[in-house]
Amino acid sequence: MTAYEPLPLGPALLFCPGDRPDRFAKAAARADAVILDLEDAVSPGRKQAAREAVAAHELDPARTIVRVNPPGAADFTTDVDALASLRPRWVMLPKAGATAEVGRLVAALPSAKVIVLCETARGILAAPALAAHPDVAALMWGGEDLVADLGGISSRGADGGYREVVRHARSAVLLAARAHGRSAIDAVHLDLEDHDGLRAEAADAAASGFTATACLHPDQVPVVRAAYAPQPEELERARALLAAAEEAGPGVFAHEGRMVDGPLLRHARTLLARAAADPTPAADPAPAVRPEKETLR
Repeated sequence: MTAYEPLPLGPALLFCPGDRPDRFAKAAARADAVILDLEDAVSPGRKQAAREAVAAHELDPARTIVRVNPPGAADFTTDVDALASLRPRWVMLPKAGATAEVGRLVAALPSAKVIVLCETARGILAAPALAAHPDVAALMWGGEDLVADLGGISSRGADGGYREVVRHARSAVLLAARAHGRSAIDAVHLDLEDHDGLRAEAADAAASGFTATACLHPDQVPVVRAAYAPQPEELERARALLAAAEEAGPGVFAHEGRMVDGPLLRHARTLLARAAADPTPAADPAPAVRPEKETLR
């Protein structure tokens, strides 16, 4: 079994335009981690202003991801040059398609762990190799860019669900990530008012093995958090199952009318571990800004 170290960022990751520094602290306070975006959320004429704002941010580096422009774009080099003095801990590489592209990013920003965004046909096929790269911490996927790359016109069918090729890409990224002990991040839900659809997708993501779901609006954050959080009745059943296993001893045993073996016990342990690691803020939320004495490493 591949060793696995989950991404220590929590389940709800919120995108924020890099040219809106007035929103940085608010976004960080509302989510488990914020993604300061230099790519799609910023118009070409605002790229330099965004770089300057992101390079000067005072958010907690442990909870801040910077998405740069794709490695094939001229803006990529300008982005990483602008971020050199910031020394970010987490950098998202969009439209990744080869390990050499990860190498270019890490060579320019050696302090960073990389979250690769597989959102092209090339990126989906390269997901296993990308996940195996030692500087990659997680894989994320994107449906809209993928369908555009394929020459399609919509990632979803009339029923609102993903088309077959998009579901395949989602599964391929999850499998590649987990095969190499990396975390997997589920794609954004574009319909900002469809909380029921987001809730269903986030619950499926959590049950399937995704570590987090990306959000586009602060109102999506509590929906995602609730979907990832184990329910009290689930935790009670998991504890009861593990207690029964302890009493039964090694091997397969019957519990509440069904046979139980190793995989089911692992499911229960995973659920309890997720509950123990739940970072959802309560009365004492994580700081939205960098602690005064902390250096950017």
